[in-house]
Amino acid sequence: MLVAAAVCPCPPLLVPEVAAGAAPELDAARTAASDALAVLAAARADRFVVVGPAGSAAPGPRRPGATGSFRGFGVPVDVVLPARDAGPPPAGELPPSLAVAAWLLGHADRPLPVSGALAVADDLDPEACLRAGREIAAGAPRTALLVMGDGSACRTLKAPGYLDERAEGFDTSVAAALATADISALAGLDVTLARELRAAGRAPWQLLAGAAEGAGLGGRLLYEDAPYGVGYFVAAWS
Repeated sequence: MLVAAAVCPCPPLLVPEVAAGAAPELDAARTAASDALAVLAAARADRFVVVGPAGSAAPGPRRPGATGSFRGFGVPVDVVLPARDAGPPPAGELPPSLAVAAWLLGHADRPLPVSGALAVADDLDPEACLRAGREIAAGAPRTALLVMGDGSACRTLKAPGYLDERAEGFDTSVAAALATADISALAGLDVTLARELRAAGRAPWQLLAGAAEGAGLGGRLLYEDAPYGVGYFVAAWS
C-alpha cells in the first residue's frame, strides 16, 4: 500500500551547475523538493520507487545503481540512483527526469535508497498508468513514491511550447489535485490537452493516482510556479 508520495518537477535546471547563473531562480523549488523528500524519509517505507517521464528514452524499469549524466547540458555532473541493496549491474541509462530525481536524492538530508525506478512512456494511456500504479503500490506493505513531472510548457510567449491560453487553467487544476490528493482529478486529466500543452507529468501523475487508490492520503502543495513558462509543482502526500 502507498504510505507516502512526493511530487517534484524534473527540469535539468534544478541542478545548479546546469542552471549556472540562473540557479537562484529555482532555489525555492529545490528547498520544497527537499521538504517533500523528508516526508518520504519519515514514512519508513519497505519499498521506495521513483517514476518519471521517459521522454525520448526507452520506457521501462531502471535498476537501483543506474547512472545518469548532465554532460549533454554542458556540465560534468554524473548521478547514480542510490541503491538499497547491492544487486546486478544496472541496465539502461537514466532519462533526464530520473537523472534529476537521482540528483535530488543525492542531496537529500536523509538517505533514501531506491528499490526500483520506472521511466513512463509519455503516451501511456490513463488506464495503463493507473494499473501500473496499483501494481507498484501492491509490491510491499509500505510503499513510497517519488513522482517526477512538469506541467504545461505553454504559459508564456517564451515558453518551449509558446503561449497557449489553456495552459494556466490546466496547471491550476493539477495544482489543486496535488494539494488535496485528489486522485479522481489526476486520473481524469485530458490526455490530448496534456499532449498539446507539453505537460510531461501527465502519465506519472496518473500512475500516482492508481498507486494511491484506497490509501486515504492527504496532500500538501509545497511549491507552484512557472518561472520559464513551464508549470512546476512540488507536493507531499502522506
